[in-house]
Amino acid sequence: MTAPTALERARELLGEFPVVDGHNDLPWALREQVAYDLDARDIAVPQDAHLHTDLPRLRAGGVGAQYWSVYVRSDLPDAVPSTLEQIDCVRQLIDRHPADLRAALTAADMEAARAEGRIASLMGAEGGHSIGESLGTLRGLYGLGVRYMTLTHNDNVSWADSATDVPRVGGLSAFGREVVREMNRLGMLVDLSHVAATTMRAALDTSTAPVIFSHSSARAVCDHPRNIPDDVLERLPANGGMAMVTFVPKFVLQAAVDWTAAADENMRAHGFHHLDTSPEAMAVHRAFEAHTPRPVATVATVADHLDHMREVAGVDHLGIGGDYDGTAFTPDGLDDVSGYPNLIAELLERGWSRPDLAKLTWQNAVRVLGAAEDVARDLRATRPPSNASRASLDGTDGTDGTDGADGTDGADG
Repeated sequence: MTAPTALERARELLGEFPVVDGHNDLPWALREQVAYDLDARDIAVPQDAHLHTDLPRLRAGGVGAQYWSVYVRSDLPDAVPSTLEQIDCVRQLIDRHPADLRAALTAADMEAARAEGRIASLMGAEGGHSIGESLGTLRGLYGLGVRYMTLTHNDNVSWADSATDVPRVGGLSAFGREVVREMNRLGMLVDLSHVAATTMRAALDTSTAPVIFSHSSARAVCDHPRNIPDDVLERLPANGGMAMVTFVPKFVLQAAVDWTAAADENMRAHGFHHLDTSPEAMAVHRAFEAHTPRPVATVATVADHLDHMREVAGVDHLGIGGDYDGTAFTPDGLDDVSGYPNLIAELLERGWSRPDLAKLTWQNAVRVLGAAEDVARDLRATRPPSNASRASLDGTDGTDGTDGADGTDGADG
């Protein structure tokens, strides 16, 4: 009898310890492609021509829990109601597919879904613009099931600096720190993907609960401001949080960084937002790629990040956040949500142990959410809901001058 291959061993492991993926933009893709017409993009059947995500491929990929991003663009004038529409989309998906999806609000819900063979469905809001500078709105999102919030997206918010914008407050303003404290009190995970390194450090200084990076990789391996510097990775063990490696080629492959900058400029020159994945925008992308071939990331590229992140932060603080349906391109072998076994097989071949891989795929993410719940339980016993406003804490310009030595952030600026 021949020994099982690495891929067979990977699939067997995922049968017991499935992937908790930190970030999937299916709801936004459904908004952009079909205006939430879920019959037009029925994820019960393969949607290979349109999406990275559907139920057959989630099953094939060994996904046991998914944080669905309820993202809206930061330049929308109606971010709060648009975020509510995204939440409604996730709820509709769960209601339409009860045999496959189960709403999850807690770590215990995640374990219950795993026991039932269903995919635990959680939600994460991507960007502090989704609360409209209102802690009451933050609590409202939590009440609707949102279990993490990314503090910024690609643009600053008035109280926090983004990795890809000009620094404004030097990390977090006083109101920004109050947002973090209120998230701790609620049990909503503080997500530091997309934020400037100063914001990462300020949030770690402020948070009493574990933080997450829902979809970020290692800056030491690929020098992009969306990635995590080593000094921040080194702080995760003391905080108890986790970094969920992303697959986006322009964040994991150094050669793709320059190509992406040129491709983004080409998109803008043709009148499209650089994140637009509509058919018209993708046609522009394909034409650019035809005469300027893009560098191709692979499963090994992503594994290189995980090897480095394990060395710096430790295996207890790692996870996976693919960013499917939120990126135009994916690595070879990780083309869609069916590809996770290929990554696990690569790590097995690199000598990762079964217990370590179980932490990466399932156990760390469940532990972190449970730890945030524990912190919230203690805080709610002593701390009432905060009704502070940005104006009361930051003044009229949103800056208080207390974070950051000189208001700059090096490579994040």
